[in-house]
Amino acid sequence: MDKLFVIMGSLDWSPLFITLKTAVVVTVLCFFLGIFAAARMMHMKKGVRAVLDGIFTLPMVLPPTVAGFFLLLVFSLRRPLGAYLYGEFDIKLVQTWAGCVLAAFIIAFPLMYTNARAAFEQVDTDLIDAGKTLGMSDRTIFLRVVIPAAGPGLASGAVLSFARSIGEYGATSMFAGNIAGRTGTIAQQIAYVIKDGDYLKAGIWTAIVVAIAFFVILLLNLLSNRKNDKRWK
Repeated sequence: MDKLFVIMGSLDWSPLFITLKTAVVVTVLCFFLGIFAAARMMHMKKGVRAVLDGIFTLPMVLPPTVAGFFLLLVFSLRRPLGAYLYGEFDIKLVQTWAGCVLAAFIIAFPLMYTNARAAFEQVDTDLIDAGKTLGMSDRTIFLRVVIPAAGPGLASGAVLSFARSIGEYGATSMFAGNIAGRTGTIAQQIAYVIKDGDYLKAGIWTAIVVAIAFFVILLLNLLSNRKNDKRWK
């Protein structure tokens, strides 16, 4: 036990801060962009919707390393876009914290998008029609009627996006790397210390991730129960 406390006292906590910071930013991006994409999708033709829906949800079925590989193909400094961004705007995504955010966003976005789309599809159309008869604009109906009605589903999507970005490893490690104090997340740190045979440190980081994951699942269950309670009242 004393050894455990000594190790925890000497532990570099930057992976925890980097992971949480990345997860918060990714969740905010996924929340607003996921709602925007899902809302726009509701008004598109079936053919266009099917294609875009496939693109938005593709990262859910692809290995994360594939997403990381595509990001390298696009944003590497040896590629036209990556070289242009760096040369003209001094923007570098490979092996940076911004790259960490981008990789995690690509992986987590489908969860927010699919939950938002499902939530919008379940909104009672009578509520929308009632808003129109009251002379409300489409924007007002969306903000004051649709969003509140779809609230539990949107909240679930945000929680799942946060949870997915917490555990992201494959795309992040390929695209952002494992740079201590900059891009090294908890998932990468676990793999790194196990490679060195330090199972005690790996166990500490694993316990931290499990605790965060349990809290996220608990929050998701509370949101789900609240939604069900309202439905059956």
